[in-house]
Amino acid sequence: MIKEFKDFISRGNVVDMAVGIIVGAAFTSIVKSLVNNLINPLIGLFIGKIDLSNLVWTIGDAQFKYGSFLNSVINFLIISFVIFLMVKAINRFRKKKEEEPAKLSEEAQYLKEITELLKKNESK
Repeated sequence: MIKEFKDFISRGNVVDMAVGIIVGAAFTSIVKSLVNNLINPLIGLFIGKIDLSNLVWTIGDAQFKYGSFLNSVINFLIISFVIFLMVKAINRFRKKKEEEPAKLSEEAQYLKEITELLKKNESK
């Protein structure tokens, strides 16, 4: 049983997943801070205060705080949009980096030239 557990833990996928979860948790706190401290106040300048938490629906002794739920939905949408923009920017950066052609070594350049010459001779 211990050997199976060791094999399970030492798999690359499990380690990669653990790293992804830890980085994701740290990234989540950064994005929440960005949204709460920068984006929400910026939106508040144009729209006014976005705090809907005081909206409550009361039936008897039960209180349904639908305003807090609406706040959570709005924050989710804002956070999702910010993450979308960040991923889009990262992907754009990666594309530019990948598009740069790899510089061939001298030997590879000579082999390429020889291959092109051989192809030209075959087509004649």
